[in-house]
Amino acid sequence: MQSAYVSRATLAALVFLCAIPLAAGDIEVRPVKFSPGKSSATVTGTLRGDQTIDYTLDAKGGQTMTVKMKGSNASNYFNVLPPASETALFVGSTSGNTWTGTLPGDGTYTIRVYLMRSAARRNEKSNYTLDLAVTGSPASGGDAKVSGTPYHATGIAPCSTGTGTYQCEFGVIRGTPGNAEVHITSPGGIKRVLLSKGSSVTAADPKVKLKASKLEYEWYITIDDVEHYRIGESAIVGG
Repeated sequence: MQSAYVSRATLAALVFLCAIPLAAGDIEVRPVKFSPGKSSATVTGTLRGDQTIDYTLDAKGGQTMTVKMKGSNASNYFNVLPPASETALFVGSTSGNTWTGTLPGDGTYTIRVYLMRSAARRNEKSNYTLDLAVTGSPASGGDAKVSGTPYHATGIAPCSTGTGTYQCEFGVIRGTPGNAEVHITSPGGIKRVLLSKGSSVTAADPKVKLKASKLEYEWYITIDDVEHYRIGESAIVGG
């Protein structure tokens, strides 16, 4: 597959590295338990410098997790880690501070809250609010959908056009393993349907010119040399 705007991919790799909290900071673990009969909770906290806080939450494969965060510092993000793994399902510094996805398996999930390296080095501070929810029934041989939608995962993806940089809403309809439709809409109203088939991504509209490449765990899509989209692989394959 041909590479799509390598310079953007290289820049994204640097951004990803900068998002990793400083090694010197200890990670504080804070378990989250929902109140009886509830499927959501809101927690608040404060970060300073290289401090990292892990919120842990037990959930079942096939359920839908939603995480939203508001921080007083623009460099405050969160990552979502699956059970017993440091490979993130979601990286906030490249995809924003809202995530919804279908969980790939049973176990304890981690929502890792941090400041980006540049802010941590300046010993900056952030007050934040974290909204957590786990809904739906555990998987029973199928891929659970986000409640009220036809999608198995929804979220926000970085995107840009010739007129600026935005956050685009997307939804994913998964088929057989490795195959999915990604419906993505920009704030300007441009709607695209991307088809993921194994190691390739194409456009449903045969009239458009599409280039795609994958760096680490993200796809970089260019359409007609003007529209640019960045979508996490985990949203497409389910973790």
